Amino acid sequence: MTGNDDKRSVRRDLLMAGALFAAGVVVSGLSIAQIRTENRQMAQATQPLQGTPSDDQTRTPAESKPGGDRPTTPAPQPARPEPQTQGAAKPALPPAPAEKIAPPIKDKQ
Repeated sequence: MTGNDDKRSVRRDLLMAGALFAAGVVVSGLSIAQIRTENRQMAQATQPLQGTPSDDQTRTPAESKPGGDRPTTPAPQPARPEPQTQGAAKPALPPAPAEKIAPPIKDKQ
């Protein structure tokens, strides 16, 4: 081999590398262009909620007046159990058998 053959080989390899690089740039550009032109949406598990239009939109809210009337209805009373239902609750478990109950703990003196 002579020096000319080495130069041709290097030139051919560089030309091939440049062509492959240019092809990669073109394919990347086309892919990016296609991604931008598509109407891409994120996938959702459920459809977004859409409210139904109501005819209340045409009405205006009541005008607020300074020093207006406050509601006069009394606040609701808290719930109180009836006396006959106080002892009606059943225990969740039956009482333990006598052999399972330990003797009472004695105080230290």
